[in-house]
Amino acid sequence: MAAQWKIGILTGGGDVPGLNSCIRAFTLRALEDGHEVIGIRRGWRGVASLNPDDPVGLAEWMMPLTKVEVRTVDRQGGTFLHTSRTNPARIKRQDLPAYLKPAYRAADGTEGNPDERLDITPHVLKALERLGITHVVCIGGDDTLSYAARLNRESFPVVAIPKTMDNDVMGTDYCIGFSTAVSRSVNLITELRTPVGSHERIGIVEVFGRYSGETALFTGYLASTDRTIISEVPFDMARLAEQLVADKHGNPSHYAMLAISEGSVAEGGGMMLSGEEDAFGHRKLGGIGDLVGLEIKRMTGEDVMVQRLSYLMRSGPPDSLDRIVAYSFGNMAYELIAGHQKGQMVAVNDGRYTTVPVEIASSGRRQVNVREFYDSEKYQPKISSVRGKPMFLY
Repeated sequence: MAAQWKIGILTGGGDVPGLNSCIRAFTLRALEDGHEVIGIRRGWRGVASLNPDDPVGLAEWMMPLTKVEVRTVDRQGGTFLHTSRTNPARIKRQDLPAYLKPAYRAADGTEGNPDERLDITPHVLKALERLGITHVVCIGGDDTLSYAARLNRESFPVVAIPKTMDNDVMGTDYCIGFSTAVSRSVNLITELRTPVGSHERIGIVEVFGRYSGETALFTGYLASTDRTIISEVPFDMARLAEQLVADKHGNPSHYAMLAISEGSVAEGGGMMLSGEEDAFGHRKLGGIGDLVGLEIKRMTGEDVMVQRLSYLMRSGPPDSLDRIVAYSFGNMAYELIAGHQKGQMVAVNDGRYTTVPVEIASSGRRQVNVREFYDSEKYQPKISSVRGKPMFLY
């Protein structure tokens, strides 16, 4: 048996169905080979809060994982380890764990500007070393994985697993959570046809997708919405309104449906943002559906019905595809560690499981191939040839 390791595993960013399945698969493989697995609670916030000099307080942030602990976790969605959007390389002074504040006082000896961003990576590395954690497995999107890349540059052994409903992490064709998000959205749009059709309205359904419209594209395609607006293509409000009115009057049931990415923008406009920036520089998105609804009502006089699917997309247990990908990613992550490979992200490329350097995850934005898969004039998915393409076409 190989020398025993103490492996930390965490989830960061927004939760998605399939996280628990992935944690379970990884943990069972590692335990089988005689290693210790520690669940780090609340993502990178948990790592930032590890105080080796407070053994009692550590229980709030560290959870030993056993076969009993993970036996049934895959039956639920979300993450039983909880999550956060903390970035230890850019943490606000006011968000520092209490025990770190004396060590990070301002140059003048005061507490300093509460909004100042600090890099506490030296503390993170020291805490992991003192606690005997030999590896960290990070499950997250491009923001969360960007800090895994930072630890890798500091020569700490990390393995990354991509997850996001937007399916937009660079280096992989698939991320945990995407299939379930699309399935939820398609089913909800199908059900929303009942009230929209009953009241003879134009239905506008807003789905997640900041910079990538892939979730909206697949949702619109599979739910057969009349029009689909994606983040990559600014849309003409007047043309969209005209098309939807024509769709409604051309439908024997006298209604029309639109799917729209939350990150979509009208020509000459900007994203619908609110609130403060998070640790990765993002503000909260949402509201483009309401804006489009108001404008269509104003321009055409047609009644509209707007629905943000929002967190319903990430609620509940994973579907079968997300389960099998989560299990496979968890197993692959352990196989990387067992093979003494670090700084890698598990991935799917061209329909096959593989690995790529973790730095790729934050090297750019993976977006829809508009020319091949989207009609920017008709605002509709354009899936004309699938032979020879991977299962998810990208």
